[in-house]
Amino acid sequence: MLTLSRRRFLELSASAGVAASLPAQALPPRSGDFTFLFLTDTHLQPELHATEGCRMAFQKARTLHADFALQGGDHIFDGLAVPLTRSLPLFATYEETQQQLGLKTYHTIGNHDVLGLYPQSGMNPGDAGYGKAYFEQHVGPLYQSFDHKGVHFIVLDSIAPTPERGYYGLIDPAQLAWLKADLAKLAPAMPVIVSVHIPLVTAYTAYTKAPEKPPAYNSLSVSNAWEVLPLFEGHNVLGVLQGHTHVNERVEWRGVPYITSGAVSGNWWKGIHFGAPEGFTVCTVSGGKLTTRYETYGFHADVQGRQEA
Repeated sequence: MLTLSRRRFLELSASAGVAASLPAQALPPRSGDFTFLFLTDTHLQPELHATEGCRMAFQKARTLHADFALQGGDHIFDGLAVPLTRSLPLFATYEETQQQLGLKTYHTIGNHDVLGLYPQSGMNPGDAGYGKAYFEQHVGPLYQSFDHKGVHFIVLDSIAPTPERGYYGLIDPAQLAWLKADLAKLAPAMPVIVSVHIPLVTAYTAYTKAPEKPPAYNSLSVSNAWEVLPLFEGHNVLGVLQGHTHVNERVEWRGVPYITSGAVSGNWWKGIHFGAPEGFTVCTVSGGKLTTRYETYGFHADVQGRQEA
């Protein structure tokens, strides 16, 4: 029979008393091991065999026995520049094709999911579905958080519409306030994973061709990342998952990995983009750490020589 000395009993009782007296915020639930998928930039369209490619990607993803999927944005191509008679069927086809995935999916809004911002779309701000309205009403919240097996997930909206140029990368003031409040509810040790379409941190411009003149706005990364990143300090952020640039990239800043995934569509369904073929990212949480690997699914672009940017 197992017996405890009086001294050991008092030690255990004291530690239990301390734990019981701590606020719930200081006692995060233990995270279990699990796998989820980050699929981004599907750019679904009838051209370039894109619908077939998305179906292949989702069917491959289904075999990986993940708990759920995060869609990283740019579900369709291209809501920005086409009339509603084109964009609505694109979203309908995406929803139908996603049934092949067979997983609960959380959606991140991408720039091409915003309807009618370019003049050639023929849409006006007062039209039904204009801007982010269709996405919010039919696809999912613009930003949200949820918990899964002891990990807190945050999905952000990084798209700022602008009449001059269509869009740029930004986390707007209302969302910043929401993010600050959402993080404040968490115990410091609570694991956090973030999904965002336009990257918060990226080295993309370091290895792409320099523009002839600096852009008037930043569409390749979040312009006010300097306001967002400090909010992560003091929290156990396991990683930030990003899309938009169609490259595989990992940049670490102050201990947080910012992981940009290659695209399901590769080089916009025209082959390989900066070494990243068509694919998606498999994410595993184990032992309080996030690890990722890039998974291809066998699509071959129907273009001469599989162009590489």
